[in-house]
Amino acid sequence: MSHLARWQNLVLPVGIIVCLLVLIVPLPAGLLDFLLAANIAAAVIILLTTLAVKTPLEFSVFPSLLLVTTLSRLVLNVASTRLILTAAPTQQLDAAGQVIRAFGEFVAGNHTVAGLVIFSIIVVIQFVVITKGTGRISEVAARFTLDGMPGRQMAIDADLNAGLIDNLEAQRRRQEIVQQADFYGAMDGASKFVRGDAVAGLMITLINIVGGLFVGVVQGGLTLAEAGQVFTRLTIGDGLVAQVPALLISVAAGLLATRSSQSLDLPDQFLQQLFSRPQVLAVAAGFLGLLVFTRLPALPLLTIGAGCAGLAYLLGRPDERQTAPEKAEPAADEAPKAVEKRIEDYLAVDPLELEIGVGLIRLADPKRGGDLLNQITEVRRLLAVELGVVLPKVRIRDNLRLERRGYRIKVAGNPVAEGSVHPDKVLLLTADGETSESPGEPACDPATGRRGRWIAPDRLDLAQPQRATIIEPTAAITRHLGQVVRKHAAELLTRELVKHLIDELRKTSPAVVEELVPGLMRLGEVQQVLQQLLREEVPIRPLETILEALGDHAAHSRDPLTLTELVRRRLGRTLSARYRDPQRRLRAVVLDPPLEDRILAGIQHHEQGLSIRLSAQTVQRLCERIDREVAGLLRRGYPPVVLVSPEIRAGLKQMTAARLPHLVVLSFDEITPDTIVDPVNAVPDPMPMAA
Repeated sequence: MSHLARWQNLVLPVGIIVCLLVLIVPLPAGLLDFLLAANIAAAVIILLTTLAVKTPLEFSVFPSLLLVTTLSRLVLNVASTRLILTAAPTQQLDAAGQVIRAFGEFVAGNHTVAGLVIFSIIVVIQFVVITKGTGRISEVAARFTLDGMPGRQMAIDADLNAGLIDNLEAQRRRQEIVQQADFYGAMDGASKFVRGDAVAGLMITLINIVGGLFVGVVQGGLTLAEAGQVFTRLTIGDGLVAQVPALLISVAAGLLATRSSQSLDLPDQFLQQLFSRPQVLAVAAGFLGLLVFTRLPALPLLTIGAGCAGLAYLLGRPDERQTAPEKAEPAADEAPKAVEKRIEDYLAVDPLELEIGVGLIRLADPKRGGDLLNQITEVRRLLAVELGVVLPKVRIRDNLRLERRGYRIKVAGNPVAEGSVHPDKVLLLTADGETSESPGEPACDPATGRRGRWIAPDRLDLAQPQRATIIEPTAAITRHLGQVVRKHAAELLTRELVKHLIDELRKTSPAVVEELVPGLMRLGEVQQVLQQLLREEVPIRPLETILEALGDHAAHSRDPLTLTELVRRRLGRTLSARYRDPQRRLRAVVLDPPLEDRILAGIQHHEQGLSIRLSAQTVQRLCERIDREVAGLLRRGYPPVVLVSPEIRAGLKQMTAARLPHLVVLSFDEITPDTIVDPVNAVPDPMPMAA
């Protein structure tokens, strides 16, 4: 079987090549009989397959198969016509083989006029009834399938968001929608093949009759009656042997186009829907009984009427109706459980969500060239390397309330950021943010706030200045998403995620974990320390070092704030390398000693952490002074670092967190000896500062 599988991909190409050879090379009558029999068998197989499949998509190759069978019939018509017209007069009815002769004599009743009538009836049924209806059904199905795709996509997203289906089921349904659109679109075009085949068969038959009479009378020396008797009968046989398989395939096309989307066999649907109401069968039996009193023959009417009455009695037996309520009672008892489960599913909140407008849906669709999913996966990987946290998966969903090009980022169900991108253009940012002379639509980088312009990719050569940054729309979204995740990483670090990180560390460093958890600290206390680090964008990737530091000091203090400061000192090498330049020089702003003393006096430690006893006006003036001095660092391209004594580091960060969220506050104890500290500016004591 595996040996045959290697050659099965050659069956269709070889078949098409054979069709081309039949057009060119004359065939012997015996070989033509074989090919005509194969054509009839193929038509029967296609019809039976159509009846056996449960959904049209199970026979999605049918439109292509329809073209192949149409081509094969036309080729056989040409081959048979060649044999009929080129045969010697002595061969007469045996010229085109036994299959065509049998159809001309047996099927047509050995009567030329009867054969013409049968052929005409088949052509009319196929051309006027079946092919026309199939073409219209395929056209309407293709149109409604395409029009209904957005609504069905949103219904799938709604079920996925409600938790009624999982991601695999949602992906399967989306794939099914695309396959249905492709299938009905192909059927719309393939129905034209069936209609054209019927017309071609009629024209070929007329041409064969005229050509046969001419050949028989002029070249064969036959009388007009003899030529008509021979060539007309052969032509009718040729037409019937081609149109009967064509009729079967036309019926198969109509059955496939009219199938519903329910996963049921057509015979099952036929029996369930046509004979599901015994009252209808009883009325039909009564109607047939009334027809007995007319001149119609009584025996067939009574036989069929009795059959309908008996079937109505069997379907309407009372024992099945009595057991139905008994079977329905357990279902009623189970219904509240299903409803209760669905309500619980509605309570689930995704940790991280990305809502996109309708115009951005294709960015998240891989089949339409969108790579948003891949880039989000890459962002999660980069943040895992940078921060040491395996972030939860991002739930992407469309939101019709957003503008077409807009998107919104949610954390734990709450909107935290939003922006807009142009799906068909790229964002051009120059080094200084000045792009007023460039063509395109004015825009703003969602992640950094820098000014830019959305420009068509084909105009980049005209608009791109030196040292410009080009950002794809998908990259603009993921950059913004990464910025939001860094800002809210502490919220995303759940207790379950902390347990996962510790369990992974236990595989390589079991002694460190067993010493700390749960003997010295609870899981929640470890989570608080890790969250404190992430709030200031301190990576927790060296988790073993963090847990070792906690194990060294947790026996003396359980205060998360105190433990966080001790852990930061242990991570001094990481912090120093993060903010110093390649020459190991750390440029920072420092505070005057009087100002540090004033801040230290305004910090109060207690069991819940620390509180600031300085007035709001004092804190505001302090933040303004620090912001003014730090601006000099930013202008020179250095990170905004303030270097203070260990006693006030946590308090100063708490004071400035709201007004200066990007300010980095380090203590002298967190700087390694090999780091060269370069104080750029000193913040003086802003007098008067009343506590």
